[in-house]
Amino acid sequence: MNETILSVQDFRKVYGDFVAVDGINFQVQRGEIFGLLGPNGAGKTSTLECLEGIRRPDGGAMGIMNVAPDREPRKLRNLIGVQLQTSSLPANMRVDEAMRFFCAYHDVPPRYDLLERLGLKEKGHNQFRELSTGQQRRLALALAVAHKPPVVILDEPTAGLDVGSRTELHALMQELREGGASILLATHDMAEAEKMTDRVAILLHGKVVATGTPRELTATGSGFTKVSVRTDQSVLHHNNTAFPGVQQHLIKEDYAVYYSTDPGPTVTALLDYVAAQNDKLIDLRVERPSLEERFLEITNTGVAQ
Repeated sequence: MNETILSVQDFRKVYGDFVAVDGINFQVQRGEIFGLLGPNGAGKTSTLECLEGIRRPDGGAMGIMNVAPDREPRKLRNLIGVQLQTSSLPANMRVDEAMRFFCAYHDVPPRYDLLERLGLKEKGHNQFRELSTGQQRRLALALAVAHKPPVVILDEPTAGLDVGSRTELHALMQELREGGASILLATHDMAEAEKMTDRVAILLHGKVVATGTPRELTATGSGFTKVSVRTDQSVLHHNNTAFPGVQQHLIKEDYAVYYSTDPGPTVTALLDYVAAQNDKLIDLRVERPSLEERFLEITNTGVAQ
């Protein structure tokens, strides 16, 4: 059975006359990577800061393993690990000193293995200010998970990382998940969210406008399925036949590209046509609408259809 580890119920946050978050609800289960998505100003940061105990909610309730972040900070500190968008480490603190300091705070042995895992072993004696942006973010992640918290909150964790570091971070996230940790991931990278998350919530103007798995969200809405066909003789490049379900088509390099509302009949008709013209199929690609396309549709219309 699913076990709710983190819950947000009717959460509301107000700054003066501005309502940043207006009565949102979502839950994160044990061993789940949950994505919190939304454009700038949607309310993600306010939500995370209240979950981290940095700010107090102005309405509703929050709980992390039955601990209220705003009322029980001592209990909260060993339950969560947090990687923020920007780090507040002292500029002259060394990498190994930071690891010892954070582990001492959580009463666990220093996790130098994480520094090695994230490519920071050789930087142990370097000061924080001497690290690149990517190295600083990798150090922040190592410090966030060093005490093996059951809940990890990541705010734009891969921003500024190169491809190798991003891949290593994703692998570590999967290991944490497989070990039973729950991860709340706030990101603007829709490809990352589509690849890594089990479920997402999309925030817009302080409200949750869509919740579900990436596949559930991309299966709804008005997005078309992209069908790309490449053949030996390129017979489709000079064809004006109206194939079923196709709303738009174009030629892109060696491919005839069709955007369809009903890809099954579209693909069948395309293959039948190619065979009838005695042409040979070289490549066929059928691509669902991406999470990024669905996200843009929702945020542009304000409605999850």
